[in-house]
Amino acid sequence: MNLKTMTVVAIGALALAGTSSAQQARGLGRADADGDGRISQAEFVAQRTARLANADANRDGQVTREEAQSAHQAQRSERRNQMFARLDADGNGAITQAEFAAQRPERAGRGGSRMQRQERRAGRSMMRGPIELEQARTRATEAFATLDADRDGYLSEVERQAAPTRMREARQERRAERRAERGGASRPAPASE
Repeated sequence: MNLKTMTVVAIGALALAGTSSAQQARGLGRADADGDGRISQAEFVAQRTARLANADANRDGQVTREEAQSAHQAQRSERRNQMFARLDADGNGAITQAEFAAQRPERAGRGGSRMQRQERRAGRSMMRGPIELEQARTRATEAFATLDADRDGYLSEVERQAAPTRMREARQERRAERRAERGGASRPAPASE
């Protein structure tokens, strides 16, 4: 395998990689804007809606399919550049087999299926029309309420670690409620997430 092919394969594999539950919990830590070790509702909502707000190119309070696609392409390009820089340990503009192999243990067990599901979900939501930023803020506020188990207005480290499980459970409850509202019409269960 030549160097160019290996570079393309490495970047592609990294670009398709999903995030683990631990990574999701750590990602919530980035929302702690004031660095106090807790995430307030305002910090949580701001973090959850920031990417969407940035995608709203014309600042009309809605993100259209075109705006979302443009923002997504820009993010993917930036991620690829960051991943390439991380793999290119010596900074010479090429990834050697040794540099590629050095990243393998870190990448073990990660696959693209989660990211692919997220992209499909985002695509489905865009098919329903533009995403309203205010609606996204409301949903983020509801998500915060789901995660704030002790109802103190902050997410603690324990609540952040439990976040992926709590969100999955809440999603399953919403699906069950929608099925019940449709009169129990059965659809095949989606693959586990």
